[in-house]
Amino acid sequence: MQNFKPKFSALPFLTGKCFSTRRSRRKNAGKIISLVYFVAFVLEIFLAKYGRSKYSKRWNRMSLAKSPSKFHAGKVIGFVTIVFVSLLLANSRASAQSAAQVQEFRGNIPQSGGVNSYALANLQQGRKLSVHVQGTSGNFDPFAALIRSDQQIEAIAADFNAQVDQAQQENRDPLVLIAEVANQNFLAWDDDSGGGFSAAFEFTIPADGSYQLLIFRTPFTDSFGDYQLLVGLDAPQVLEGKAAPQGEAFASFVGGAAKGAAVQEIHATLDAQTPQRLHRILPFAAGDTLSVFVETTSGNLIPQVVLKAYGTKSVRSANTSGSAQQASLEYTFAADASEYLLEITAAAGTSGEYRLLIGRNEPAVLTGLAAPAGEPLVRAPLDVAIGVKLQQIANVDQKAENYSAVVSMRMNWNDPALAFLSDECQCEFETYTGKSFVDFITAKKIPWPAYTYLNQQNNRWIQNDYAVIRPNGDALYFERFTTNFQAPDFDFRQFPFDTQTFFIRIDSLYDSSFIKFVPSNYSEVGTQLGEEEWYITSFETEVLTEPSSTGKETSNFIFRFFASRHLSFYIFRIFVPLILIITVSWITFFLQDYGKRVDATTGNLLLFIAFNFTIAGELPRLGYLTYMDSLLVGAFFVSVLVVIYNVYLKRMEKNEGQTWAQKIDKYMLWLYPLGYVLGLLVITWNFFWR
Repeated sequence: MQNFKPKFSALPFLTGKCFSTRRSRRKNAGKIISLVYFVAFVLEIFLAKYGRSKYSKRWNRMSLAKSPSKFHAGKVIGFVTIVFVSLLLANSRASAQSAAQVQEFRGNIPQSGGVNSYALANLQQGRKLSVHVQGTSGNFDPFAALIRSDQQIEAIAADFNAQVDQAQQENRDPLVLIAEVANQNFLAWDDDSGGGFSAAFEFTIPADGSYQLLIFRTPFTDSFGDYQLLVGLDAPQVLEGKAAPQGEAFASFVGGAAKGAAVQEIHATLDAQTPQRLHRILPFAAGDTLSVFVETTSGNLIPQVVLKAYGTKSVRSANTSGSAQQASLEYTFAADASEYLLEITAAAGTSGEYRLLIGRNEPAVLTGLAAPAGEPLVRAPLDVAIGVKLQQIANVDQKAENYSAVVSMRMNWNDPALAFLSDECQCEFETYTGKSFVDFITAKKIPWPAYTYLNQQNNRWIQNDYAVIRPNGDALYFERFTTNFQAPDFDFRQFPFDTQTFFIRIDSLYDSSFIKFVPSNYSEVGTQLGEEEWYITSFETEVLTEPSSTGKETSNFIFRFFASRHLSFYIFRIFVPLILIITVSWITFFLQDYGKRVDATTGNLLLFIAFNFTIAGELPRLGYLTYMDSLLVGAFFVSVLVVIYNVYLKRMEKNEGQTWAQKIDKYMLWLYPLGYVLGLLVITWNFFWR
């Protein structure tokens, strides 16, 4: 025994240092392997002791030479034992690994909310259930919960709503109730333990049976979108969200927020200006059936219906011969479909109102008797709140009928396609410059409120432009710019007492089935416009839908403001001198020397001509007479008549008609100013009250 040295040592295996094990999965296997090696070690010692101590080294060498099998019997037995047990352990580990089960599901929670339920059938006591839910589109913030199969989702929701109402009455924070209600009603639940806003939990099954897994959005949020669900048994890698499907299926989708039967009713009009309307169908899933029914409700309308894929290829049509005032069609989608278009056209020479029924998986629509129910099936146009703020008026060119202005424009809208996961970017919002925003929108193929200024004349010099997008799809676009706007509504007939109409008109580049403008409270007129001649009296906004140059109906926004002139300049530079000239003409009537009166009125006429030349640059050059033009022409004409009248009196005086001249002059002394007043009233009535 003193010279005996074992071929290997069992110490490393007894201490477990020879294996780099994962304690959670290989602890027992390490102990078994160590035990096997220990047994082999004892057998080797036993055989070595009793097989070699009674014989000499020579005999041992001879025995080894003669019967080596006996000498190695212990080693053979130990080796066979090790191999056998190792195979058993390998098979055991393989069986354990194959027992792990992982399934992957894809789902959606719409903007209206809802709960998706998954049945977990025949779960065995002691197995570990792992769940991981991650939003993949929109701004979905998932909440995952496990309940017994006999629990009712409606009862849990009612209990939660009742506790929320009670908490609000007691002035408590309803958000605190989430954990309280979850602990009371759920076997296991989670909100944000999967990284970011992802939900993940692990739960040991307490008893054999079936369970329900619920997926919904976190309470008190308006999140929505697609999600990925990983659910596994004895598969802890699921908690990291990286597991691949394996093993037998044990979970199945039951239902909930998934799209089911739905019916939508729409009323619209077709006429000579709008002979066709487009209804954009929301996405349908593979196997869903679209049912359409159209009937005339007034007029002689004959509706013709065509269903188009991607707005180009016709896949179904109805009443194309134009023989009836009703039309219906049905179409089953072979694959997931989006961007389908329902085109309704009035037959030639017909017009009127129609009622449209669109249904999903609802055959009763074809009879026209189905009642509206469920979610919308037709994409509604984006409501874009738009406003314009007039900040400065740089110049008003009355002759060219345009004006230069500094303007800021803002649009607000919500588009679910713009929603994003804020936990991925770890941001409250995303900001883009104008060009980068257009590039971003174009890359995602999302319609946005692209626009043009219809009365813009020159380049638009943009000073600032940016867009802000929030996780729920709220978007804001802002720009500040300078440009010239045409003002074709200028009317100077009442100059200088005229009130002019200025406007800014914005036209959507997308038709009204995509974009619909609505006025916002952003519109206003600045307090420091920088325009000395004009002052703003009021403004208004208007939204209308009109056919564009392409023939499509588009939404238009009009910011209209009204401006009048500051009259101080015209009063002191034109009217006061004009009144003085007229007064001088009248004063000459008090002179008895007709020769001097001729000289005075002639000089006054020359003064009036010079005055006209002086103010000519201040008057608009138009193709029609203004109020000011009429006054000046009238005054000039009267001044000429006064000169002629005085010359006539002078000739009468020379021809011994002085008495008759004085009699006429006596009446003209008062008829002259009365004639001016009467002429002023006639001209004023003609321009302002006629």
